[in-house]
Amino acid sequence: MTLEFKLSEEEIELLPTDEEVAFYNEHGWYLSKKLLTDDEVDELVNASERYYAGERDRTLPARPPKLAYWDPSKGDVQRHNDYVHHEHDGLAKILRKPIIGAVAARLAQTDEIRIFQSTLIFKPPIEGEPSNIVPWHFDKHYWSSSSSDKMLTAFIPFHDCPPEMGTITMVDGSHRWREIGADDTVVRHFAERDRSQLDQMLAENAAHNGAEVTKLPITIPRGHMNFHHCRTYHGSGANVSDRPRRAVSLHLQDGDNRYREFPLSDGTLAAYNHDVLVRRTPDGRPDYADPDYCPTLWADR
Repeated sequence: MTLEFKLSEEEIELLPTDEEVAFYNEHGWYLSKKLLTDDEVDELVNASERYYAGERDRTLPARPPKLAYWDPSKGDVQRHNDYVHHEHDGLAKILRKPIIGAVAARLAQTDEIRIFQSTLIFKPPIEGEPSNIVPWHFDKHYWSSSSSDKMLTAFIPFHDCPPEMGTITMVDGSHRWREIGADDTVVRHFAERDRSQLDQMLAENAAHNGAEVTKLPITIPRGHMNFHHCRTYHGSGANVSDRPRRAVSLHLQDGDNRYREFPLSDGTLAAYNHDVLVRRTPDGRPDYADPDYCPTLWADR
């Protein structure tokens, strides 16, 4: 079955211009125009509250080894819940809006975009909560079993998101840095690593490239979203406001992305949570185009 994706004339006006695509290529991030209506943003809030209350339209058939999956027993920490586009139709209805994929396709300069992962995030308004600090990292480290370097993420807050709420912060232009390399512990998620190690890794990679570390907190208006390249260093600070920071990190892959074997120094292969969930390709590899978990968001046929 061939899926048809179309944009209205109003939505076409929301696509990045050639100049904005050039900005993304140079800086590694792009703040979109208003892609979601106020009603759609309100529905994301309402759907997320139903999700947190336990509502699911389906559940994962197996629990992947590195699944992020907050539940009330974890307490008032920063919440991360993966696969919300799969488990909750109310969230998926908005996250799968074609304009999001079309913007990503323009930025990545590809004709097809699939969802790779979606993570629902809730950062409580607790200034001293250590889990609220997201240290410096880039996403491709965790996606080493993916063949593509065009992957990108849309960070979608459910409200105006200024610095005091702990908004996402970009290290400007860092996607163009050459890595020092060799240390494959980078495939471990930032939650499993010492924050000072990650700070040091950022400084060392900047020095290796003769680059300044320019940290830009992105103020994101309601209905807008920030896209960043899979190799752009980013993080976020404390939420010192009086309300929770609610968002989804919508991770996206281009149509050419495939599973690849990525050997680690301990003799094992890099893995991703999909590997225990998705169907297999004819040659037995995990299929990162499985529509149950990695649905097509946009295709320009």
